Parts: sequence; structure tokens; C-alpha cells
Amino acid sequence: MWLASEMAAFAYVSELKSFTAAAHALGVPKVAVSRAIVSLERRLGTRLLTRTTRRVALTPAGTLLRPHCERVLAEVEAARARFATATGEQRLRVVVDAGYGRMLVTPLVPRFMEHYGEVALQVTVLDALPSTPTDDWDLMICSGDPGSETLARGALVRLPLGNPLLILCATPAYLARHGRPRAPADLAEHTVMQGHSREGSPDTLQLRRDGEQQSVRLRPALRVNDPALVHASVAASLGIGVLPEFLCRQGLARDKLERVLADWSLSEPLELGAIYPQSQAQSPLIRLFLEFLLANMVPALSGVS
Repeated sequence: MWLASEMAAFAYVSELKSFTAAAHALGVPKVAVSRAIVSLERRLGTRLLTRTTRRVALTPAGTLLRPHCERVLAEVEAARARFATATGEQRLRVVVDAGYGRMLVTPLVPRFMEHYGEVALQVTVLDALPSTPTDDWDLMICSGDPGSETLARGALVRLPLGNPLLILCATPAYLARHGRPRAPADLAEHTVMQGHSREGSPDTLQLRRDGEQQSVRLRPALRVNDPALVHASVAASLGIGVLPEFLCRQGLARDKLERVLADWSLSEPLELGAIYPQSQAQSPLIRLFLEFLLANMVPALSGVS
């Protein structure tokens, strides 16, 4: 689905001979360009570029592919320009959940508008997201899966955006006062706070390691749909948090947070997705916004800075 974006990235790199310059021209992080090239090479089963610390050069296969990518890029830009002039105002209404939407989507809105100022973008942050299409939104960005029945009933399409790694973490001060859990069962003696939606009992935590799985019954504590609030509570040494790794990355690097039970992983991964009506499946605006999110938001979830 995103082959055109990968070929466009290759066209810029082959022309500018620089990943940094290509990223600047595309308006995306350098890592997004690198991932696009790697993905394209995997699709084709061959190396397209050779890189050193000083230069980027095309391989023979890259030289053969370059004119094809340049034609794709030209067609994409021409289509976008024609769409812009043909439709006048382009309106896209996006709703996002209050937790992950506020952290991951809304910070990217100014950058999106810098590149696509002709789009009339409306972003609404909601505590309770709608489960069926309405006249009030075109695209929904949320965590969790509304379920196949809801998707079918509402004639909705869901595009996965990523699976952020969830970890257990706490401050050194909290662990010094209350002790460091050595096994999942030890969590029952701690205050554990969660900031994401999970199926099943919200007071039960499923962990696994090397094929072994354990279920831990937690003491009631803070449980909200805003991971930022849980993160703030963890930073205040109020307990152990179940949080996305990307939100804890800075604190872990500065030794202000510590991983808890680092050799165990949560059995129920967090799922981020984009949902839109089937009738809008061919919308150029939805595709444009999703391509932008995949280039700018998803790399942050993977642990690449």
C-alpha cells in the first residue's frame, strides 16, 4: 500500500545523494527515509544504495530503478496538485483518543500544516470515541480494537499503525522504599497503575517469559485512559506504572525511572490504529494524512530517536 512512498523516498535520495537532504525535502525524519529504503530493498530483494560516512551511491540495481521511481514521484505530485486545484477547500476531520492521540498525533499537526497548508484540518480530542461512522468525522486514531462486529456494523476499515511496547517501570525512590519485585507474583504487594485500555479484567495483569505465562491480580489503584497521567504519577513515586516504552524512554536514559521485571513482557500488546468509513477508503486526504503519520509517528514507537 505504501510502495509509492518508498519509491518517492528513493527518488529523492538518488537525486540528492543524501538521506538528510531527502528527509528535509520530504518533511519527514531521517529515520523514516532510511526505513523506506530498507523496506523497498526487501520488497525487491536487492541492494539499491551503498552508504559510507561521506557519500551515498547507487548500486547497478538502484541505477535501473531510479527512472521508475522518478516517474512515480512525478505522478504522485501531479495528482496531489490536480486534486488541490479541482476541489477547492480540502477538509479532513480527525478524532483522536484523549490519551495516545494527545501525545502522538496532536504534536504533529503543526508540522503537517506546514507542508499541507491547503488542507482544512480539524482535530478533535475525545474521551469517548464514537463506534460508528457519523457526519462529524472522517478519520479516527485510537488505541485498542473496536472489534470485528463493530467494524462490520459500521462499515469501517481499520489500518494498524503500530504496537508500542508496554513496560513496567517505577522510580528508584519508590523501589527503594517498597522493594524491587523479583517475580510477577510480587506485583500483588505493590501499587500498580495502568494507562491503556485492555480486554478482560482491568485489575489482572498477564505476563509471559520464554513460553511461561503468569496472571497477577493487582491491588486497585489508578486506572485511567490517559497514560500521561499515569506517567506523572509514576514520576511522583506513587507506584509502578504499566506504560508505553516511548513515554518512559527519557526517564530511563536519565536513570529517573527503572524497568521492573524487565525479563517479562506483557501478554496483551497495545494496538494503535486508524479507522475510517469504507466509503472513504479512496480518499486522497485520508491517505495523505496516514502516510504522514506512518512517516513521523510510527518511528517514535519503535525505539528509534
